[in-house]
Amino acid sequence: MKKIQRTTLSSIIVLLFGFTIFFIGTDGFKAFTAETARVNALIDAKPSFPQVTLEDSNGRTYTLSEFEGKYVFITFIYTSCGTVCPMMELNMRDVLHGIPSTYIGKDIIFLSISFDPERDDPETLDAYKDYFSADGELWRMARVNNAEELDALLETFGVIVIPDGSGDFSHNSAFYLVDQSGILIDVMDYTDVDTATKKLLDLLENETEEK
Repeated sequence: MKKIQRTTLSSIIVLLFGFTIFFIGTDGFKAFTAETARVNALIDAKPSFPQVTLEDSNGRTYTLSEFEGKYVFITFIYTSCGTVCPMMELNMRDVLHGIPSTYIGKDIIFLSISFDPERDDPETLDAYKDYFSADGELWRMARVNNAEELDALLETFGVIVIPDGSGDFSHNSAFYLVDQSGILIDVMDYTDVDTATKKLLDLLENETEEK
């Protein structure tokens, strides 16, 4: 009898130990993959958008202060991408279309940032935006020309970009939401348009009610 009790106690201890390790290793069950853990850490950290100069499809240059007082919904792309980027931009268009026009431009701006500035000059970005019916104002496409500034931006927002040696890149992809003061407040699954749209709507509607 005592032997059975000892065995049972030992089993419980092993299970509790394993449970604890699993809890810690998955960041409290919130993260079951390295990417999820990275995103959760990024959201918790709430980094500020670094001081970078954007050059858009109209050749205009400015910093994020251009959008001060507005939310900025962001993707990171390169126009030569033939896989993830076009789908992400199509989904971004769907999110934009799901937001009432009264909010667009006044309370929120959409911004796609290229991490391939050598090829994605204003003319290329201007042509690319037309594929997705981006108007260049309410939804802008831009590049960061300065290499150090671009690296700082990608690192701050946890965007991993790896050249493959043939002109393409391996990169992670998501929707990024920056608040009115330039703080990253959310990173969303770019494949889940409905959830991203609902999050933005809830946020914008709450802001309106509080004003």
